[in-house]
Amino acid sequence: MTKALLIIDYTNDFVDDKGVLTCGKPAQELEDYIVKTAQDFYSNGDYVILPTDTHFENDVFHPEHKLFPPHNIAGTWGQKLYGKLDEWYQEHQADEKVYQFAKNRYSAFQNTNLDNFLRERRIKDLYLVGVCTDICVLHTAIGGYNLNYQLTILKDGVATFTDNGQEWALEHFKNSLGATVE
Repeated sequence: MTKALLIIDYTNDFVDDKGVLTCGKPAQELEDYIVKTAQDFYSNGDYVILPTDTHFENDVFHPEHKLFPPHNIAGTWGQKLYGKLDEWYQEHQADEKVYQFAKNRYSAFQNTNLDNFLRERRIKDLYLVGVCTDICVLHTAIGGYNLNYQLTILKDGVATFTDNGQEWALEHFKNSLGATVE
């Protein structure tokens, strides 16, 4: 059965030392694992999906405007995929099984066509990696749970700002969403 890897928000602004909302070293340490996992899914004929946080300059109507500094502004270096993942994506982006799309909320399901995309391809099993574990990865997992997807969180492929946030989110995936954490 076909499955999908969701690589959530692995961008310069969330990963690079110069990023506006960087998770720093914990996120940077995921790079090789995420790229290898993307390649494994791709080589297996599965989907690699890259939901990417996208904001617009001076958007005072977006709720994150009050919470965070401007980040992942469309078309900027900050919104670009980080490091080797960007290289991998550039090599594979023309393939129909590699799909990057903009999202404007924490969840990759909110205000996007992700659910339709997955259902049209009869994909029920989702594997999640990326940042931030306790924000966008979590909200995407909740969205997937509410739509009856089978969820696996690859713990070696997720990071966030604090150890507490990481630990709490990993437990929440298992205990409240019934996700597999491996």
